[in-house]
Amino acid sequence: MIKTIFGLTTQTTVALLLISSVATFSQTNLTRKKADAIAATELQTQIAQQKVKAEAEWAAKQIEHKNFTMKFTTQIFGDKPKDGRSLYISLHGGGGTTAKANDGQWENQKKLYTPKEGVYFVPRSPANTWNMWHDYPMDELLAEVVRSEIAIDDVNPDKVYVMGYSAGGDGVFQLAPRLADYWGATAMMAGHPGDAQILNLKNVPFTAFVGGKDAAYKRNELVAQWGKRMDSLATAYPGNFIHDTHVYADMPHWMGRKDTIAVPWMASYRRNSLPKDIIWIQDDILRSQFYWLGTDVATAKQGLKARVAVAGNDITIMENQNDVLYIYLNDNLVNLDKKVTVSINGKKVFDKKVLRNANVIKQSIGARLDKSLIFSGKLVIKNGEVSAI
Repeated sequence: MIKTIFGLTTQTTVALLLISSVATFSQTNLTRKKADAIAATELQTQIAQQKVKAEAEWAAKQIEHKNFTMKFTTQIFGDKPKDGRSLYISLHGGGGTTAKANDGQWENQKKLYTPKEGVYFVPRSPANTWNMWHDYPMDELLAEVVRSEIAIDDVNPDKVYVMGYSAGGDGVFQLAPRLADYWGATAMMAGHPGDAQILNLKNVPFTAFVGGKDAAYKRNELVAQWGKRMDSLATAYPGNFIHDTHVYADMPHWMGRKDTIAVPWMASYRRNSLPKDIIWIQDDILRSQFYWLGTDVATAKQGLKARVAVAGNDITIMENQNDVLYIYLNDNLVNLDKKVTVSINGKKVFDKKVLRNANVIKQSIGARLDKSLIFSGKLVIKNGEVSAI
């Protein structure tokens, strides 16, 4: 006797469930070849979608986010290299002053630097406040700039650089470590560090410039101290914390364009998109992902720290203060055809294969449109236990 369920026979229902199960398994147990094919198609699809949106914004020369509007100008220098253009985001000075004064600083910033190759992107801060470049929603706005420049001008996400003068330098001190996984290199001119999270710069080249007579807000002293801290960190972590600090003894706040050497210095570097050893400290603007680490923003707090390293297929969590920690994986970071091990406090807590998952691929592409940060596997660490998605 054959029973029916919602108008279907039991045999038909079982067959459909089996088909559904096979389809689901085929999307969560991908070969590398299949994962790469899905990634390539999805990346092109999402870039095309972003381009439609970006074309309207680039025509209007402004980006809107909620009730914020960021105007901008772009200039393109040199021929486009085979691996894509560079992008230089250049932040103007000014700060907590009049709109007219900040407009003048914006106009000045447009003429300050000339890269040999790349898109020179000069935004006008949507605010006229002292923290104009590192308060909400600057992270979201700059992330959108990078996404759109990938779509509009074929920018290579491994060749994105940020620089800024005065209040723009303040912004670089904050944005360079907070958004470290975006930058090929960074340049700070005549700003002050405030409470910037220096340890996040482990894998990002950072150059700083200040006049020795630039005593306002103790810029000269603080930049010199920052340089010494970078010296110490570079010694403690050989091969990391690449930096170059310039204190021009006889120069005031305006350094007479001596800082323009920062542009070719930055251009000599490419982003290390998948560093094997990451230090991540949450800033006051919380992030859900940093390189191949992630967390739940709902439980994230300023100051929470994680340090995780990869060697071969072995992942070592040396420190984790997050309630939940995500580890995103791809075949450039580990070999997903083999078992992946995770150790916490010297104890191995995971030793299994991590399946490639189409949903993880699509989600990571949607987040960044970044060819170097496409992930196909994900681990979840919570309460000392590890599970794979």
